[in-house]
This record gives sequence, C-alpha cells and structure tokens, in this order.
Amino acid sequence: MTALHSIPTLKAHVALNVRNVEESLAFYRAMFATEPVKVRTGYAKFDLDNPPLNFTLNENRVDGPGALSHMGIQVESTAEVLALRDLWAERGLSPRDEMATTCCYAVQNKAWVCDPDGNEWEVFTVLKDNLPEGAGYDACCGSSDAKAGAAPSDTTAAIAAAAIAATETAPRAEACCAPGCC
Repeated sequence: MTALHSIPTLKAHVALNVRNVEESLAFYRAMFATEPVKVRTGYAKFDLDNPPLNFTLNENRVDGPGALSHMGIQVESTAEVLALRDLWAERGLSPRDEMATTCCYAVQNKAWVCDPDGNEWEVFTVLKDNLPEGAGYDACCGSSDAKAGAAPSDTTAAIAAAAIAATETAPRAEACCAPGCC
C-alpha cells in the first residue's frame, strides 16, 4: 500500500458552506488579500499559494454551527502572528488576540477573525509544545473566551513582546492537536 506522504500533492482543499457568497467574498478577499480565481452563482474559489490551499465557498442553507471547529494558519513567530493580525485589521476585519494561551497541549500566541457565517480562522505560532495532561492545560482550540469574542486585555502588547523575545532564540515547535480538537 502506498503511503500518503509518498504521493505528491498540490495543496489542501477546504470547501466551506456559507449563507451568502457575495457577503463572504468581501471577508475572504480582505483576509486572503487576493481575488478569487472563479466566481459563479452560489460559488467562489480562491487558489492560494501561501498558504497552499484550494478554498471554495458554496452557498447553502446554514442554520447553525456545523461540525467544523475552526481553521488556522501556522506561522513561525509571534511577530508574524502580529503582522497578519495588523494586516487583517487594516483590511477592515476585526481580529482578536489570544496570547500565551494553552491550546492543544501547547502554549501558543494567536489572533482570530470570524467570517460572516461565524467560521473562525486563527493565525498562530507554537511557543512550547507537548505539555502534559492534567497540568491545567487546555486540550481544545477555540476556548469559550475566544469564541465569545473576548477583547484582548491591557497586557496583550506586553505579553506579545515577551513572547517575541522568547521565540526569537527558541527552536521552532510543531503544533500538537489533541483528538477531536483542532
């Protein structure tokens, strides 16, 4: 049997159900900073190089949250998290910070945006990975505070600056997700 890692792949594909493609297009144009490669009635496709992603919007009845938890883009540093967060804000999106948070048994810095249908996207970096169970660490991404759109605290900038300094000398960690989490 051939293992997946031995098969050359082009990019991942995410097809997202949305209530209104036109409304969602405005959000995703701003988030991805590019135009879709195809727009039809009830359908739009973004073909992204960075991150490598075939991303489509499909207009369907969406009555509430589905099985999708959230989507994310992992970057190498807190500086990159903050840069993308600032870019999203400049484009009219409303990002929120979640710095020095425990998620998926790792310490992470992240920023979130939410599309018109409530689908959440995070940009994140892993500061410390493979934290033990039972030590007060949160196993799941998208905590209730993040989902509720909690505003960043007054100390967010200080935490982010400290995290930038810490990660500039620390080796890069890979993300670790608990089953059923991210």
